[in-house]
Amino acid sequence: MARASEDIKTASLDLVIERIRRVYRGWNRDTPVAQMRIDWDAAFEADIAPVSHRRVSAGGVDGEWIAGSNAPRDKAILYFHGGGFRLGSVASHRELIARISEASGCRVLAINYRLAPEYRFPAPLEDAFLAYAWMLDQGLKPENIVFAGDSAGGNLVLTTMLGLRERGLPLPAAGALMSPWTDLAATGESYVSRAGIDPIHQRSMILALAKNYLGEGGDPRDPQVSPLYADLAGLPPLLIQVGDRETVLADSTVFAAKARAAGLDVELQVWEGMIHVFQMFGAELPEARRAIASIAGFLNRHLRMNAVMRSQ
Repeated sequence: MARASEDIKTASLDLVIERIRRVYRGWNRDTPVAQMRIDWDAAFEADIAPVSHRRVSAGGVDGEWIAGSNAPRDKAILYFHGGGFRLGSVASHRELIARISEASGCRVLAINYRLAPEYRFPAPLEDAFLAYAWMLDQGLKPENIVFAGDSAGGNLVLTTMLGLRERGLPLPAAGALMSPWTDLAATGESYVSRAGIDPIHQRSMILALAKNYLGEGGDPRDPQVSPLYADLAGLPPLLIQVGDRETVLADSTVFAAKARAAGLDVELQVWEGMIHVFQMFGAELPEARRAIASIAGFLNRHLRMNAVMRSQ
């Protein structure tokens, strides 16, 4: 029985990996970035029933409210999608965001922050500040807001918090990070130790995305772009989820160790056999559904909600 279950898990994960690789195979060095974004959204956009979604301008930033049934109006999640600051959108991540909303019982504001190379650092960070300020202007209290994000979006969760702290502005109650990109210099040992088992990302690709975001002369070790190099004191509680097959695994494990040393409340979950942002594939992977339920429980605790958790 155990072997059969493991075979099913492997087959499901293989299908997910092939789904991702199919998109990459459609590109070459001459493919325009606009076409890549269209392809990415088309590949991962999904039916989000039964949640509702409503377009909104959040302080001038294009966004979308995504909410499950009976979500309270006085609490919210601010979500930053991944995509290496080059790809991704609310559309490509709508299924993941919807599952988080349903599992937590909380509404989510997801934003389409500006992307590189048209808009390099600090444009995405500026958009994150604007969206958070808009939420506060709408009457939401900082203690009733949590941040969440995956990959580059996880980077934005942290850099936004750090920027708010430096400005003396109120921080959200907590942050949930999925495979966060914390080190744009890609110095972690996992870029070597996981190179043979990560089916998607290699160090050369990560460095190219960093250069695309920073531009010529940008410093990947600048604490404003790589939270791994920042003073982390004073940040709110964090949940970090990462797959143990990821080349960017050390971005989570080393960051978590540094955050704990700075006195932060950090929960690190390393998911056996999982790939980068596996939570996006809730329809295929039971591990994704369990991870989302764990995220929902963490966020609910810090939002002081009593919603019933559903693993869907």
